[in-house]
Amino acid sequence: MTDKKTGMRKGLTKYGDEGFSLYLRKAFIKGMGYTDDALDRPIVGITNTFSEYNACHGTVPQLIAAVKRGVMLAGGLPVEFPTITIHESFAFPTSMYMRNLMSIDTEEMIRAQPMDSVVLIGGCDKTVPALLMGAASAALPAILEVTGPMLPGSHRGERLGACTDCRRFWGKYRADEIDLEEIAQITDQLVPSAGTCGVMGTASTMAIIAEALGMMLPGGACIPAVLADRYRHAEQTGARAVHMAKDGSPAPDKVMTADAFHNALTVLQAIGGSTNGIVHLAALAGRLGLTLDLNEFDKIGRNTQVLVDLKPSGENYMDDMHKAGGTGPLFRELGDMLHLTALTVNGKSLGENIDDLPPPFDQEIIRSKQNPVAKSGGMAVLKGNLAPDCAVIKHVAASPELLNHTGKAVVFKNMEDLVNRIDDPDLEVDKDSVLVMQNAGPKGAPGMPESGYLPIPKKLAAAGVKDMVRISDARMSGTAFGTIILHVAPESAVGGPLALVKDGDLIKLDVENRTLDVLISDQELAKRRANWTPPTPHAGSERGYSKLYQDTVTQAPEGCDFDFLQARK
Repeated sequence: MTDKKTGMRKGLTKYGDEGFSLYLRKAFIKGMGYTDDALDRPIVGITNTFSEYNACHGTVPQLIAAVKRGVMLAGGLPVEFPTITIHESFAFPTSMYMRNLMSIDTEEMIRAQPMDSVVLIGGCDKTVPALLMGAASAALPAILEVTGPMLPGSHRGERLGACTDCRRFWGKYRADEIDLEEIAQITDQLVPSAGTCGVMGTASTMAIIAEALGMMLPGGACIPAVLADRYRHAEQTGARAVHMAKDGSPAPDKVMTADAFHNALTVLQAIGGSTNGIVHLAALAGRLGLTLDLNEFDKIGRNTQVLVDLKPSGENYMDDMHKAGGTGPLFRELGDMLHLTALTVNGKSLGENIDDLPPPFDQEIIRSKQNPVAKSGGMAVLKGNLAPDCAVIKHVAASPELLNHTGKAVVFKNMEDLVNRIDDPDLEVDKDSVLVMQNAGPKGAPGMPESGYLPIPKKLAAAGVKDMVRISDARMSGTAFGTIILHVAPESAVGGPLALVKDGDLIKLDVENRTLDVLISDQELAKRRANWTPPTPHAGSERGYSKLYQDTVTQAPEGCDFDFLQARK
């Protein structure tokens, strides 16, 4: 039996002589000032996702310092290494387009460099799933530390923060309820500190989901980025990574099991989380050879209440959830709805972690089942002749009177068409219309952008219309609100039924019965399909990453991952 190679002896560069490979490696690493004692310790890799484009990751250098402190106090050698980073507002064409690239970067750097465990530091929406996807594929013991949410800002005595309030105030500006001077003042207050969006958007959703999956030390999801608690948690994460390095466990597939995904789906419904969470969980499951069951997710939603009072489903901010105890009180309240024997990265089960929680105290942010924010989970999965595979609606953030609605379609062929015509005074649209945008899915956009939050036509917004039924194959930010159907699959660009909808078609939404249909005959749909032609290929899609993306990206129910990155079953 051969000894398992660890530390500097792991993954030696292939020169045909292992002794020479190790000798050369040590010679060069000693140029960094390391001693033999340091190089003989377990190595903990630390991803450096800092970028001056990425305010969500503004505290990463301090977090790395805290993780390193924890690693060294526990007797390990911390070694940071860069990966690409993604910020939602600084990624063209979309952050989702770049997520898979970041996951590949993470996986290959973990494989290529000697480390016995890895600390993943992420925050902004797509970085956490990308890091977890890469680590899952690399199969090395891994533990996550998130940057944490920003603190709330203030405008004229009102608390506010990115990014639900970004959309709320922009809607007011479009409706001429506030002027240019005031929107500029608000812009200065929406992001008052480093950190991720301070509401239950995608970043907060993915942090909480990651803790529910067991990939983060207890209590880490909700700590604001700039608090001392965040750095203490990072130090503890570094220390735990050393123990994982010495033990060689647990590997990601021992933590992110089918039971863990059930827990994540339950928590996703209970927090009124981002619809993006479904796509990311599907991709992550695929990396582990698992399939995310959307029927199970919908069933969980019917039997789970929304228990967290945060925007956009409620009224508060992540800072309030941290003060209310973070995820612990939520997990305790969900109780036997979770698989409590699921293993977590601290070596204990989820149930044992709940047992270790301090006593509960009175607070109103994390509700009891007897006093929920909403009586059912945050999301529903729809099917029908308009979405044969599925579509998703975050009905907890929708207008109740629109959850059973029939209206005439107003169709936009793509995002450019939407921009050009949505505010046209002559657009034939009224408050009962159903806005439909095509060709905004994984291949169609490309990158499935967060453009599903179609704006209310300006003439209707000025008349006081706040919400309409809107449908697309795009995504929507978890910070957004409204009666919006997303992730329609198959998407328009591959010939899904959404591509066949025409102006004036009646569309019926029935959330209670989980249906989404265009009210035309099968014969008419077949006739339109026979006359359909695919959209023109995107410029540049004949080469490079764009070609790789177009050729291999899967549909939303499979997570928009590259098909060749999914684990073979």
